[in-house]
Amino acid sequence: MLCQHCNERKATLRFTKIVNGKKTEKHLCEHCAKEQGEALPGNNNYSIHDLLSGMLNLDSSNPPLGQIHFKKPKAELSCPKCKLSYSAFVQNSRFGCSHCYQAFEEKLDPILKRVHGGNHVHRGKIPKRIGGKLEHKRKVTKLKEKMQFYIQNEEFEEAAIIRDEIRALQREQNDEGGNE
Repeated sequence: MLCQHCNERKATLRFTKIVNGKKTEKHLCEHCAKEQGEALPGNNNYSIHDLLSGMLNLDSSNPPLGQIHFKKPKAELSCPKCKLSYSAFVQNSRFGCSHCYQAFEEKLDPILKRVHGGNHVHRGKIPKRIGGKLEHKRKVTKLKEKMQFYIQNEEFEEAAIIRDEIRALQREQNDEGGNE
C-alpha cells in the first residue's frame, strides 16, 4: 500500500484514531509521518521491555516513546540479599533473587494493583477435592486465634461463644468425614 499523503513511498505505519466514536485510519510512510508529527522521535524500535519499564517508572509526566528516562528514587532502594538496586531492576526488568519482592514492595504494589485490576496479593489455588477441608481448617484456626484474644482480655463470655462455634464446626467436619 502506498502512503496516503505523498502517494510515492510504501506506507509502513498505520495510525488509527477514534474520536467521538468515529474511527479513522491513516497509512503513511516514515517520512510523511515525521513531517506530520505522527512518528516516534529517535529510535522507532519500541519493545515490550520498554513498555514494562515505562510502567515501572511511575512518573505521571510521560515523555515521548523512545525518550524514556528513568528517575532514580531519592533514597536508592536495593535488595539486602543480592544488592540489586531498584534502578537496575527497572532497566533489566528482572529480579536478582526472591528477596527483591519484599525489598521493592512499596514500588511494586501500585504497579501490581494497576496491572491486575486491584489484586496485588497471590492467594493461590486449592484443588477442589481438598478445598473444603482446607477452608474448614482455616476457619477453625481463625476462630481459635480469636478465642485466645478474648481469653487474654478476660472476655470469657465472648470466648465461650467462639468455643461453641469451633465445636459446631468440628462436629460438622466429623459428620462429613464419616460419609466419605
